[in-house]
Amino acid sequence: MKQIIQSFKTGATVLEEVPAPAVKKGCVLIQTTRSLVSLGTERMLVEFGKANMFQKARQQPDRVKEVLAKIKTDGLKPTINAVFNKLGQPLALGYCNVGKVIAVGEGVNEFKTGDRVASNGPHAEYVCIPKNLVASIPDNVTDDEAAFTVIGSIGLQGIRLCDPKLGETIVVVGLGLIGLITAELLVANGCRVVGIDLDAKKVAIAKEKGIIAINPREGVDPVKYVNSITDGLGADGVIITASAKTDEIIAQAAKMSRKRGRIILVGVIGLNISRADFYEKELTFQVSCSYGPGRYDDKYEKDGIDYPLPFVRWTEKRNFQAILQAISTKKLDVASLITERVQLNNFEQIYNNISSQDSIASLLEYPEKSSDSVTVSITDGQFSAGKGGIGIIGAGNFTSMTMLPVLSEINAPLYSIASASGLTGTTLAKKHKIGKSTTDYKSIINDPSIDLVVITTRHNEHARMVREALEAGKHVFVEKPLALNKEELDSIIKAYKGDKTLTVGFNRRFSPHMQKVKQLTGNVQMNVIATMNAGHIPANVWVHDLKVGGGRIVGEACHYMDLITFLTGSKIKSVCMNAMGLNPQANTDSASILLEYENGSTGVINYFSNGSKSYSKERIEVYAQDRTIVTDNFRVTEGFGFSGFSKLKTTIDKGHAAQFKLLVERTKNGGGALVPFDDTINTTLASFAAIESLMTRKWVNI
Repeated sequence: MKQIIQSFKTGATVLEEVPAPAVKKGCVLIQTTRSLVSLGTERMLVEFGKANMFQKARQQPDRVKEVLAKIKTDGLKPTINAVFNKLGQPLALGYCNVGKVIAVGEGVNEFKTGDRVASNGPHAEYVCIPKNLVASIPDNVTDDEAAFTVIGSIGLQGIRLCDPKLGETIVVVGLGLIGLITAELLVANGCRVVGIDLDAKKVAIAKEKGIIAINPREGVDPVKYVNSITDGLGADGVIITASAKTDEIIAQAAKMSRKRGRIILVGVIGLNISRADFYEKELTFQVSCSYGPGRYDDKYEKDGIDYPLPFVRWTEKRNFQAILQAISTKKLDVASLITERVQLNNFEQIYNNISSQDSIASLLEYPEKSSDSVTVSITDGQFSAGKGGIGIIGAGNFTSMTMLPVLSEINAPLYSIASASGLTGTTLAKKHKIGKSTTDYKSIINDPSIDLVVITTRHNEHARMVREALEAGKHVFVEKPLALNKEELDSIIKAYKGDKTLTVGFNRRFSPHMQKVKQLTGNVQMNVIATMNAGHIPANVWVHDLKVGGGRIVGEACHYMDLITFLTGSKIKSVCMNAMGLNPQANTDSASILLEYENGSTGVINYFSNGSKSYSKERIEVYAQDRTIVTDNFRVTEGFGFSGFSKLKTTIDKGHAAQFKLLVERTKNGGGALVPFDDTINTTLASFAAIESLMTRKWVNI
């Protein structure tokens, strides 16, 4: 299928050929007929992409500070690589999509194939959208009109926050597409509406819709005008839908408001607020969040868990439905706002001139017949079985930043890559000359030309995909963790026959620093302290979700369990974990873990999220036989009490390159497992035991 994407690295807006998405649980698969170009939002993204590095940095000073901090801890080269990797990730443009349902995912009951629907899908011929971001289109609403559903909801949410009453005077600052829709809805609500814009064309359109509209460029003072028509009382509410860097808009909004007036920001403006303006009138100011309640809440948007209507009357989906109802009953006229219709293949007519585009609403029209293939060929290479062919499932940051650069450097036979959307996988396939890009991961598992399946998806998918790949007779590499619970682990043990290798991404044991430590210490009793200055991750990120990420202890601290197992040459016998706080939860990310090993060694893992970013992220200390060896951030290892060794210094090397090089060699030529299967199982069980220990407040035996 074809999809419009924006490159932040090159600044180009292109129509890319990518695999069509497959329908997922809780979602509907839609064949697009129309999509609306949000000229304001998309203009901003396109212009940012075209800006040079210096201009990009000036626009995002907070990001610059993060980059400088990363340079201090990780070094210059890794930081530069991370920045360019981020800029190299394509952005799917668009969020106002209309089409026909062609497949319904598990757990979706309110839609059926053939339904016409509006959603926040991008500019793509096929989109897979969660059910709470999809709304059915009334029969008397055309596809053209329905394309305004999502962008109309942005304005509607601003109105709901303003809470206008019949007869009130509401000012709308900025008469772009969202502003015009907002103003018209306010008129339908029985308000006296004053629209303000610097564009004479937009002011004229507003007047045709019964809106009192003024243009400050024509000599009209907005504050004086609003005060004059309200007999000096001021506006009951001001909704700002403009996009400008100036602070003047917020200052004028305060000055034209009545006492205890409401100011709602829907657009993007300067916010250097004068306390006096707000204090004297006791004004309220609120920023509107996109389409409404539920936005950016994964439980609502991705998991499909609705908010009860009696308690949250207007969610983003119900706002979609309200806009469609307003169009259906002719309370909202959006057809008159359409200024151009362009075929998808001619998208450049819109985007090449988007910075100077004076259209109100541009529609993209899609062909009735289009390719719905879930796989696209990137190279013309022919691949055959038994040659160590590699198929990758997952195209996230680890794949793009860490794994693929190594595999490309050693010319590994990269046959295929699967990603959920198809876009990220296709981008990486082109960059690293991977044969195929697909959205069907099972096509990789069942491909006879693929010998090694590499799994780098979210944690809750690991066990199932590992089991399927083993049952298909493949060698498997899976990024940690191997499983999230005992049931998943048991299913893998059952599927593992020993004729194929199973490697978990416990890369740190392959670092030259840890290899040196192992060489110097051997298999003796030792005390090991591993400290991970992990850093804070917001609570709403998926790694904290016990059903998806498993929490950071199971998902990340397992690295150090494996590392200490490698250093001691023994297996974990029992585990005890304590977490910071009076009421520790299994989902903690600030904890200390004690490990007792079969050979008498002990390990301590300090996994903390509350440390400073300016301090080293990882530190390993080994104490054995009157000697001490310390590794700082996998850059410097210092020995104390060793004859002939004092220091090893490298760039940051956590062992990823060495592990993948060995993995590719073993897949081609055969050989034993890189990490013994028994060690992998022991480490996984120990991570589960740590959680059990925290909850029971006891040592747990493995």
